[in-house]
Amino acid sequence: MTTRSASADRPTAEHPRPVSIEFESGGLRLAGHLARPHSIEPELPGLVLCHGFPEGAAGAAASAVSFPQLADRIASEMGWVVLTFNFRGAGRSPGDFSLRGWLDDVFAAIDHLAGLDRVRGVWLAGFGTGGALCVCAGADRPDVQGVAALAAPADFDDWASHPRRLLQHARDIELITTAGFPRSLDLWSRELRQIRPVVAVRDLVPRPLLVVHGSDDEAVPHFDARVVSDAHGSADLRIIGGAGHQLRHDPRALAVLLGWLDRQKHRVG
Repeated sequence: MTTRSASADRPTAEHPRPVSIEFESGGLRLAGHLARPHSIEPELPGLVLCHGFPEGAAGAAASAVSFPQLADRIASEMGWVVLTFNFRGAGRSPGDFSLRGWLDDVFAAIDHLAGLDRVRGVWLAGFGTGGALCVCAGADRPDVQGVAALAAPADFDDWASHPRRLLQHARDIELITTAGFPRSLDLWSRELRQIRPVVAVRDLVPRPLLVVHGSDDEAVPHFDARVVSDAHGSADLRIIGGAGHQLRHDPRALAVLLGWLDRQKHRVG
């Protein structure tokens, strides 16, 4: 009979193990990427990492294509368990875009990450629309430890003012592909006014909030970052000089995010 040593059941140091996963949100199976760190710690902080609204000619199909790489970096360099995923309608995830549906996807990601072995606490970080929804989700969920929002809008009033234009754009980039969706334009567009990060952020207090924005953001004015930060009251606000909207690819913005995560690592509220 082979005798198994006691050490065989203990965590051992491993290289980060990125894994393609799926998890459920509203009856949909969303495509995700899970990165675990090189660590023997019995408990690790968890991060949900969210992409923004698709841009460029590739449209929805290319959403978050570089986010697994960022997740792997945060796992290997910072010691976090990181879940990044495609919102419904984007990348390999089925479904059709609605703002409420995307917010529900963040909630589902929180639940999935929180249920994993060794995860101690969940933080949220997102870019653009994803960052705004992280603020709203974090405000709604007291179990979220903190939020980082990069290049995030304070509200979606611009979209709400032209819902048909947004709907057609979402169809053009194949973020909406189901014929007849949405069944009610009024209900679909109402969500654009109901989901307001600048209002929701008050319920995030006193938990930590990092707000990062480019001074030359061509899509979302940096004023949005300031009003969200002011509404929180004690946010860490960083304006990156000369940076545009694509902070995912700005090394200065990423350095700020990584530094904030390092400070958060040993905090549990």
